[in-house]
Amino acid sequence: MEITLLTWGLTLAVILGLFVFDFFAHVRVPHEPTLRESGFWSAVYIGIAIVFGIFVWWRWGGGFAGEYFAGYVTEKALSVDNLFVFVVIMAKFAVPRVYQQKVLLLGIVMALVMRGVFIGLGAAAIARYSWVFYLFGVILILTAINMLRDSDEPAKEGRIERFAKRHLRTSEGYDGDRMFTRVDGRAMATPLLLVLIVIGFTDLLFAFDSIPAIYGLTQEPYLVFTANAFALMGLRQLFFLIGGLLDRLVFLAYGLSFILAFIGVKLVLHALHENSLGFINGGEPVGVPEISTGLSLAVIGTTLVVTTVASLLHSARRDRREAR
Repeated sequence: MEITLLTWGLTLAVILGLFVFDFFAHVRVPHEPTLRESGFWSAVYIGIAIVFGIFVWWRWGGGFAGEYFAGYVTEKALSVDNLFVFVVIMAKFAVPRVYQQKVLLLGIVMALVMRGVFIGLGAAAIARYSWVFYLFGVILILTAINMLRDSDEPAKEGRIERFAKRHLRTSEGYDGDRMFTRVDGRAMATPLLLVLIVIGFTDLLFAFDSIPAIYGLTQEPYLVFTANAFALMGLRQLFFLIGGLLDRLVFLAYGLSFILAFIGVKLVLHALHENSLGFINGGEPVGVPEISTGLSLAVIGTTLVVTTVASLLHSARRDRREAR
């Protein structure tokens, strides 16, 4: 897959343009978005992601389009898991609903820039060391196991908050949607800046799982970056659209852990197929089957459908029992 500098430049310009449009059209004037607004724009950004996948199909073929869609669906599913943590952060800092859009959008942009750095480092490592796939595979399998245990995200978020407070002078209250204010003539950060830092770096922590996961579906940095960008792009709207439904997705963690474990196994099999480590099969490739992109997409899609339907049915039964 040959990607020219012109293609990279045009793609980055389009993505940047969409974020700028989102800011001036929806975020610049603080307001609480309605379900209709959130639903419409969520559909728009999903549509843009699908159109881009069709473009990849037309330009580079169905194989790369399948890798893009598998990566996009996986990143989108993992981003829903991020929303659980974002809800906790917003509640902890008591962020007024009208200001939540701005901090979410800026946090997402910050996270995408940092993920771009991770993607570049990952691509360089993969190009030079084939054994990196072993490392990525083990990371995902361990993450899948840890996801089934009690989440440690609140503890991580607390550490980030304490670090930020030590290095920033912060006001006690909010000053509209401003990140900085003046108190007694002194420039100080508002709690909204703390929220931005916590959300941005919390999402970066999620990248330690999601970047290896998508590299298990495609080794093309261009597809890795665009799948991440389009998955993050609609995250703000998704936050307001399904925020009230998150507590009903009771089996989502099980589904995501299975997907991460599946991709982890896929990476290990790929690493064995490309093996160059001397202590494994004498440094020669191991004749193991590899999991195709089509099968990966089918497994990911089926897992998400099954866990979502099972979660909603379970929640409906729970509501009926509580109503009695």
